[in-house]
Amino acid sequence: MRPRVGVVLAAGRSQRLSAVTRDGSKALIRLGGVTLVERAVRGLLVCGLEEVIVVVGYHAGPVAAIVNNVSPGRVRAIFAEGWEAGNGTSLAAAEPFVVDEELFVLVTADHVFGEGALAGLMAVGDPAVLVDEAPGPDAWGAGTRVRLVDGMALAFGKQLPDPSIDCGAFVLPHRIFEYQRMAAAAGDTSLAGAVTALAAAELLLATPLSPGTWWHDVDTPADVPLVRGLLRRSLKKESDGPISRRLNRPISTRISMALAPLRLSPNLVSFLALLLGASAALLLGLGYGIVGGIVVHLTSVIDGVDGEVARLQLRAGPAGAFLDGLLDRMADAAILAGLGVWALTESTDALALILTVGATTGAMLSMASKDRIAALGLPPPPEQPMGYLLGGRDGRLLIVAVGAVVGQPLLALGAVVLTSVVSLGLRAFFVWSGAGRSN
Repeated sequence: MRPRVGVVLAAGRSQRLSAVTRDGSKALIRLGGVTLVERAVRGLLVCGLEEVIVVVGYHAGPVAAIVNNVSPGRVRAIFAEGWEAGNGTSLAAAEPFVVDEELFVLVTADHVFGEGALAGLMAVGDPAVLVDEAPGPDAWGAGTRVRLVDGMALAFGKQLPDPSIDCGAFVLPHRIFEYQRMAAAAGDTSLAGAVTALAAAELLLATPLSPGTWWHDVDTPADVPLVRGLLRRSLKKESDGPISRRLNRPISTRISMALAPLRLSPNLVSFLALLLGASAALLLGLGYGIVGGIVVHLTSVIDGVDGEVARLQLRAGPAGAFLDGLLDRMADAAILAGLGVWALTESTDALALILTVGATTGAMLSMASKDRIAALGLPPPPEQPMGYLLGGRDGRLLIVAVGAVVGQPLLALGAVVLTSVVSLGLRAFFVWSGAGRSN
């Protein structure tokens, strides 16, 4: 059974972070423009949970103010009396709000998870804990260790010698509150005490952290820049072409992190990228090749920022992706038209027109073919190696930028037509071949 409700523990103080928090709540530390508590809440909502309960304690007012504005009606803050006693006591405060839930998800606000890190845990359908089986030395030294036997978690504690540690994420049954009371009666008011009591009496699956994902506990001032770096590097996408991966992302991700505190709307950034594209088109049409080429490449870089900002703020969605794709096509058409106008002044009218129409058609078909393949569920071609043909948007705009800077608009148009035709032909070949094998 898939959990419906999540609980976020955000009651603690953490004196070790006082240099960063200035004696405020650690849940309000901002990373990528988003507070830790909001990041935890949005992370659970992105996983498909219907409701999230946030347990607050230290500096409850400011933390609750953030929480209650995340998604009114789906997210609410509750106060834990006696939160100072430990995070097990904070957990106990959530009992009345999950009384009807067979299972619920529990995370702590000071644990940051990369995209997809919680997916395996959510899919288990039974009581489980997310574990890191190969933590680094620092993480192991500071983390709560887990004793694992045959895929089951049997005990939790910082004093255990075992190599695995928990990632601060659990799927728990409602009975956890009985075990929390038992542990508290024995003098252990920690969350580790509660889940150890549960694991001693019932099966608690250990779900390994999926390869390629990451998590980090924000526990000391040194963790803050470290997690910022993890967040920035996580903004890259598997589908990035070689130009995006090597030239654009190193710049765009730093721009996104710098803009993060402004909490700009990703859609606004998409429109800014379109405006840059239109400016580049105007410059190219007027024959300002060097400046126009530079602005074309800047457009290519900024085009990645909207998606990066959306992922940083955990606000990515299909509507934003649709708008981004639509505006990208408009910018592409404008840039190629501007290049064509410039080419008309330096060559025969017929050749310039043919190449401009061909380049624009290739640019439109490139995205349309990818979308159609995905929509029909056809076997996808190997887009990453094909990216070296420069038939994707990142490669196409680089060709335009270089051609403009060296003053060769007609040559740039011809190169765009050639790379588009080759890429589309290969894409069609791989799709037909894959479809034939599947039949």
